[in-house]
Amino acid sequence: MKKIIVFGSINMDLVARTPRLPIPGETLLGNDFFTAPGGKGANQAVAAAKLGIDTQLVGRLGGDSFGRELLSSLNLAGVETSGVLVDEAAHSGVAVIAVDDSGENHIIIVSGANGRMNQDDVERLRALLPDAAALLLQLEIPAAAVQAAATAAREAGVRVILDPAPASRGVPAELYPLIDIITPNEIEAGQLVGFPVDGEEAAARALSVLLQRGVGTAIAKLGDRGVLCATAEETFFVPAFLVQAVDTVAAGDAFNGGLAAALASGRSLHEAVIWGAAAGALSATKSGAQPSMPDRDTFDKFLQSRITQE
Repeated sequence: MKKIIVFGSINMDLVARTPRLPIPGETLLGNDFFTAPGGKGANQAVAAAKLGIDTQLVGRLGGDSFGRELLSSLNLAGVETSGVLVDEAAHSGVAVIAVDDSGENHIIIVSGANGRMNQDDVERLRALLPDAAALLLQLEIPAAAVQAAATAAREAGVRVILDPAPASRGVPAELYPLIDIITPNEIEAGQLVGFPVDGEEAAARALSVLLQRGVGTAIAKLGDRGVLCATAEETFFVPAFLVQAVDTVAAGDAFNGGLAAALASGRSLHEAVIWGAAAGALSATKSGAQPSMPDRDTFDKFLQSRITQE
């Protein structure tokens, strides 16, 4: 089985739990605070690795205590980190997160070393691509680096999966044709296509727009309503796995890790979307980003129990 390569961000998450999210100008008292390894790139790498897939991360950390802690955490999760550069000229990326009692969140990201990723990082990636089944990308690093990484993967014949978050930064028009699978949530899909995506009908229209821009497969993550997937040949819907949400901060990353893990295992697109939905649901039942990613045994038991119930 070929490996999954993730090219992206590594952050330390600083998480405050509060009964509800504040409105602008408001100060609230929180219930709890903790730090947890995060960053969309690192999260997706951990998600895939914990599902038993050989996974390698290419990214940057700062030469600080957060960087050392993050690198150790990645190694413990089974992620290959020889492609991670320690950048002594920068601090490690951080994300300041507020999570309310329903599991909803607000996130502020300070890029640090992630914002310094460039062609040198792409060259480290390029050497790894011949052994890759898929390359996972996100938008928490410079757009030029994402574009160059996608180009390198396309030249190597490697499937490119893009999580377009944060979508407020936009996706360059020339990047779309390099994307095999794009996986926005409702808010991100709306930001990309320029109209609200507030249900399955609007999601279908948004996915059609993304396909027209050149992506091979467009997937809309609709939270507790499920997942809509569209290609040029078919459109299908996968209902959500209903769970009691505690923290949804990394559910989208768990989805992408599960999706890529299934595809790397030779499963169909429909099966891969189910794997993504199951991984995302499981991650929402625990606090923290990487700590919430399910291991393979937990994942298999969850998926089997839900299939049996149906």
